[in-house]
This record gives sequence, C-alpha cells and structure tokens, in this order.
Amino acid sequence: MRFQYDTIGERFVEAKTTAAFAAADTHTLLGALDALGGVHGLDTIDLACGYGYNTRLLARGGARRAVGVDISEEMIRLARAHGVIGGGGVGALEGAVGAVRQVGAADAAGETSAADAPGAAGMASGAGGGAGTAPAVEYVVADAAKLPRMGPFDLATAVYLFNQAGDRSALHAMFRSIRANLREGGRLLAIVPNAGAYPHVDWSPYGVRIVDRVLEGDAPLLKAQFLTRPPADFEFREWAHADFAEAAVEAGFSTVGWQPNRTPPAEGARDEAYWTAYRAWPISSLMTCTA
Repeated sequence: MRFQYDTIGERFVEAKTTAAFAAADTHTLLGALDALGGVHGLDTIDLACGYGYNTRLLARGGARRAVGVDISEEMIRLARAHGVIGGGGVGALEGAVGAVRQVGAADAAGETSAADAPGAAGMASGAGGGAGTAPAVEYVVADAAKLPRMGPFDLATAVYLFNQAGDRSALHAMFRSIRANLREGGRLLAIVPNAGAYPHVDWSPYGVRIVDRVLEGDAPLLKAQFLTRPPADFEFREWAHADFAEAAVEAGFSTVGWQPNRTPPAEGARDEAYWTAYRAWPISSLMTCTA
C-alpha cells in the first residue's frame, strides 16, 4: 500500500482531472482556506501531495513557502514536471478539476472550475501578490510518519493521507510528525474518507468504486478503483473519524473539528440532483486541527 502510487502514476492525474469527488474535495479545501483568511505570507506544507496540485494552489495563493511531501517517488517526479499553476509549462493542468481558469470555461465533462469555489479569487491572485507571481515550490520524497524537522509551518494540508496508515502505530506517528512541524497555533486541514459506506453506497458516478472490504489488522482494508481508462486499483484503510481524532489529541493538537464535504455549484451533467445525491453520503469530510 505504501508505494502503490508509484504504479498508478499518470492515472492518478487522470482521476484528479475527471472525478467529481476530487472537484468536491478541492471546493471543500478552498472554502476552508478562505475561512482562515487565505495563505498569503504563510509557511505551508502539503502532505500526500501526489502530483502537487494542492501544493501549487498554496503557492499561487501567496504562501511564503510551499512544500509538497509524498512517499511516492513517481508522484514527486510528476509534481516537479508539472511546474506551478499560472506559470509556464502547466499544459494539461489547465483542464484539471479545480484548476485556476476563466469562470464559465467550457468543459465537455461538465466539471466545475475552482474559480467558482469560495476563496478562489484570493488564491488565484496571491492575496495581494503580483499578478501571476508565486514562490518556488519544494517537493520532497518522505514518509509522513517519519518526517524530519522541515518547519516550522503555519499550515499543513493532507488530502487522503491518514487512510494510508497501515496500522494504528503508523497513524499516530503521522499526526505526531505533522504536529512537530507546526508552530503553536498552526492549523492542519485534512480531507479524510468517511467510514461505513461500503457496501451500501455506490460512488461510481463520482469517479471511484469500492470493490471489497477485508477485515484485518487495526482497521478494515478497502480495495478500490479510480474509474480511469483503464481503472486503477488502489487500497486504503477504513479508519473511523474517532481514530483520527484520538491520534490528533495524542499528538498534542489542542482542538479537533469536523466539517462536511462541500460541493461545487451545479453545472451541466453535474446538476443539483447529482450533487444532492453525493451530499447524502459523500466520500470524505474535512478534519480541522489546531496545534
């Protein structure tokens, strides 16, 4: 499970650019960043950064420092190849879910631009920075459970990191590593899966399918597919929200909170009925912690 994204590679990028759940996650994260007042002038770290999409959003939002960390060497290779949103060489990223683009830009798949999301204007402009400017983005191959001291940081983001913890020890180690790299009062914003959906809910219309649930170890193992062409198999642990909260408190976070997933405005095939069905049992929730 630790190195599965080395194999998935470009198909993860495809999933990010086509899946509706990814659009909802981006909308949720942007709303949370907006509620915090943006990231201008902050030192930020993005854990489980994948191909660096959210890391680049932080840089574009005016972060003083934007560091992306992933255990997968292939993901970091892709991240370094993609450059910074708004800079040169972004190519295919302009069509990505949540990519900063013109409001109302046509999309055959009916995807929603992050330009419609809360906070998108501030993130796109650098919240006071010069037009089109962004700090250099750093990418590091590292295990989030064994992070060196890289900070201190004001903000950490983690999208689908904690579900990759293979056991309770690794889960707690991830939270401790993040806390050790945050300043007092620093924030953690984490997108985490909601437990208990399989086999009751079919997320196929939103870009992912759970195919099996294996009872083993400290948390059930879910076998899943990104619905790319061809589908990309992956696995993750079905931790309960209480498990995440316990690990955060043990690591020294002073507050732990939860917010529901937010969905983009209805558009095209992704109309209000489509998003209403998703909100009834979304793939993820937002976990917020204060150091």
